[in-house]
Amino acid sequence: MTIKAAILGFGTVGQGIYKIIQSKRQQLYKLLGDEVELESVLVNDIQKERALPEKIVVTDRFEDILSQRPDVIFEATVGAEPSFSYLNQAIDQNIHIVTANKVMFAARGHELLQRASQNVGIGYEATTAAGIPIIGTLKTLLQTNQVTKVQGILNGTSNYILTAMQEEDKSFSEALHEAQVKGYAEADPTNDVEGHDAFYKLMILSQLLYSRQPVWSEVPLTGISHLGQKDLQAAKRRGEKIRHVASLEFVDGILKGRVEPLSLPSSHGLFSVEGVDNAIDVTGDLVGSVTLRGPGAGQIPTASAMIEDFVQIWQARSIRLQPSLL
Repeated sequence: MTIKAAILGFGTVGQGIYKIIQSKRQQLYKLLGDEVELESVLVNDIQKERALPEKIVVTDRFEDILSQRPDVIFEATVGAEPSFSYLNQAIDQNIHIVTANKVMFAARGHELLQRASQNVGIGYEATTAAGIPIIGTLKTLLQTNQVTKVQGILNGTSNYILTAMQEEDKSFSEALHEAQVKGYAEADPTNDVEGHDAFYKLMILSQLLYSRQPVWSEVPLTGISHLGQKDLQAAKRRGEKIRHVASLEFVDGILKGRVEPLSLPSSHGLFSVEGVDNAIDVTGDLVGSVTLRGPGAGQIPTASAMIEDFVQIWQARSIRLQPSLL
């Protein structure tokens, strides 16, 4: 059979998914036993020219996507709606879903997971730190550990800016402009430099680890735009570096989160994380401190995480469909 795929949103990440499906066609066939074909793409502007074969349906109507009866939907749009409503409809039709939408999943992901039957897979690795398999690690490798603390550099833009300020003595505005020129920062960088992006990712981790989240309005958010060379030099004299850190801690039954600049000693797992990399330091009661580091953003790392999610979902489906030997 052919595994029919659809992509919601054909921006940077959506195009990355298509590139991987095309370039890894033989590898995917070996892993899945079937060809993966992109059948349809949902876009905002159907008049815009796209380098896609004519056989692929390009539409601005989600109904057209469902009419193609896809086996999997890759969701790479922005904002909580209409993506949440679209994915609910997909679940109703037993379509597997893989998303990179951190805003939607932080707010409504637990509802999607609750509604999905065992026949519907939901992948969301790409919502948090893209190329770092933190979701899979926490799901499978730390099941017997009680995670008591999480600290992470969850936004590559802010980390790039802080690196340029500390390593090259640039001002915040100079470092931000450089990040924008290189495509690491948006024209409006507020979500990144003021901590909102890291906050959404932290809430996703909280839901995964503790099946709940701190009250959103009670999570302090402090950005990095106020930092100057005076702050950075003071940290340097102490042998420390300032990083924009998202923290989650479970103490005495109380779950607390915050996003803020922290001055970290050289012994800290996040001290050496430079540029656009992300890293997450997880403390478990048995394993102690474990740090995962890797690319936290970008077309291919994000799309790669989504494809890996899909492969795992389809392989698990194949195992369930195998006849019992008992």
